[in-house]
Amino acid sequence: MSATDAYEAKAKNILKSELKRRGITYAQLAEKLAAFGATENERNLANKISRGSFTAAFFMMCMDAIGANNVNLEA
Repeated sequence: MSATDAYEAKAKNILKSELKRRGITYAQLAEKLAAFGATENERNLANKISRGSFTAAFFMMCMDAIGANNVNLEA
């Protein structure tokens, strides 16, 4: 177990929670990210988010794309 495993799981859970809260699917997220120049498809997003080993920049781009201005770090 690496020192960052718990934080990767937390970031994954926060992102998934925010998507669910807004009723946004991975396909819809892919469309929203395309507006930011990202070339992710639904399957890639599902895999990336499932692993939880994405960058802070990716996390921030997703939050921006779905309109999440505030994030609860307790998720």
